[in-house]
Amino acid sequence: MVLIRLCKIALVATIAVFFTLVAFGNITDYGTNWGFVQHVLAMDTIFPDSTLRWRAITDERLQTAAYVAIIATEGAIALVLWAGVVRMLATIRTRGFRRARATAVLGLTLGILLYGGGFVVIGGEWFAMWQSKTWNGQSTAFAFIGWISAVLIILLLPEQEEEH
Repeated sequence: MVLIRLCKIALVATIAVFFTLVAFGNITDYGTNWGFVQHVLAMDTIFPDSTLRWRAITDERLQTAAYVAIIATEGAIALVLWAGVVRMLATIRTRGFRRARATAVLGLTLGILLYGGGFVVIGGEWFAMWQSKTWNGQSTAFAFIGWISAVLIILLLPEQEEEH
């Protein structure tokens, strides 16, 4: 059972590393993804005849606030996931492991909400990111959602007691 729990912890830790690196990258290389956020919110690369442009946010202060919120969310998710890893490691040989998973479940759920709610629903649908050939991150968001969801499902799989 310890090996299975170690595998679950390792999967959560991998997602924690991912969110740590994403947040770190967005902080230390702010400009790279800043352009992505700016173009998606400005809706300046969607279909030329789209009637959805009224939704655009072109105020740079609001765009900056949105980008900072994304980065802060990524950082918070990383912290929650790391806390989950620590809690699970601390209880790996006890019955408390099941309860300790809750923190990791929260972090993984927040990750799905960020990519699903933030990038697919808000970015993809509200800001019509799907119409942009240049600034469309939907396929990447779906890949992240799938990966995080797989880890969440594995983490929540019931464990069978070892036979004695």
